[in-house]
Amino acid sequence: MASTLSHFRWAFIVTFAGLLGTFWLGWSYNHNLGGALSFFVIGLVLAALEISLSFDNAIVNANKLKDMTPVWQKRFLTWGILIAVFGMRIIFPLLIVVVAAGIGPFAALHLAVARPDEYARIVGDAHLTIAAFGGTFLMMVALRYFIDEGKEVDWIRTLECQLRRCASVRGLEIGFVLSVVLLFATVLPEADVAPFLFASVAGLLTFLGVEVIGHFLDRGEAVGLAVRGGLGAFLYLEVLDASFSFDGVIGAFALTHNLFLIAIGLGIGAMYVRSMTIMLVEKKTLAEFRYLEHGAFYSILVLSVVMFAQTLIHVHELITGLLGAGFIGVALISSIRHNRREDVA
Repeated sequence: MASTLSHFRWAFIVTFAGLLGTFWLGWSYNHNLGGALSFFVIGLVLAALEISLSFDNAIVNANKLKDMTPVWQKRFLTWGILIAVFGMRIIFPLLIVVVAAGIGPFAALHLAVARPDEYARIVGDAHLTIAAFGGTFLMMVALRYFIDEGKEVDWIRTLECQLRRCASVRGLEIGFVLSVVLLFATVLPEADVAPFLFASVAGLLTFLGVEVIGHFLDRGEAVGLAVRGGLGAFLYLEVLDASFSFDGVIGAFALTHNLFLIAIGLGIGAMYVRSMTIMLVEKKTLAEFRYLEHGAFYSILVLSVVMFAQTLIHVHELITGLLGAGFIGVALISSIRHNRREDVA
C-alpha cells in the first residue's frame, strides 16, 4: 500500500498546492469566503472530471512507455507533463481564440481575464472542429490496436478474432473511419460540413504523420539507437494526450469560464494520470491484468464515437467518464477471473 501511495506523492503535493491556489483565486475575484469556497469546489470537480476521463489514457501511455528507452521515459514523464498541463490546458484554449477571433495571444489572454464569457463562447464555437479532429484520431488509435495480425490476446474473442483476420486488408481502418466521417457529414447542417470534413481529414493525417515519423525514427540504422523507441513514441503520446484533453477542456467551460481555474483543476487531474502511468509501468500491471489494455482501447473507441456524436448533440462528460471507467472496470474483473482460473489449473 505504501509503495502504491509513493507513486502519487507528487500528485498529492500538486493537489494541495492547486486547491490552495483555487481558494486564493476565488478570494481574489470575489473578495469573500463564499466565492473562495465556490472556486475551491469547482477545482475539485474539474480534477475529478479529468481523472475519470483519463483512466484509459494512463493505460495506453503505460503500454507505449514500457517499450521506450529509459531516457525517453523520463523525458515524457517530465517534459510531457509540462506540455500536457501548460500546453493543452492553457495555451491550446488561447490558440483557439487567437485563430477564431483573429487577435494576438496577449489580447486573447486579456479577453480570458476581462471577458471570460466571450472567451468561453469563442472556444465553444470551435467545438465542432475539435470534436471532429479528436474523434478521428482516437478512432484510428483504437482500430489500429484491434486490426493487427500480431495481436495475440483477445478479450471479446468473437469480435476481436474477426478484426484480427481482417488485418491483411490494407487501409481497412482508414476506410472505416472515413465511412464514419461521411456518415456524420450527411446529417450535419450544410454550414458545418466543410469545417467538419477539414478537421476530420486533419485528424487522420496527423495520426498517419505521427505513425510515419515513429516508423522512421524507430529504424536504428536511419537515426541511430539514441532515439530508437523514443522520439516517435513521444510524439505519438503527446498527440494522443492532446486528443484525450479536448473533451475535458471543452467540458470544463460548462463549470466555469475562468481560464486559470480550469488550468489548475485539469492540471491536478493530469498529475494523477502521470502517477497512474508510472505505477502501471513500474508494477507491470498490464502484464498482470491481461485484459486491462483491451478495456482501455474499447474505452477509446467509445470516446471517439462520443466525440463524433457531440458534433450533433451534447453528451454530458459524466456519461463519457462512466462509459470509459465501465469498460476498464469490466476488463479488470475479467482479468482477475482469468488469473484465478490459471491459478486453479
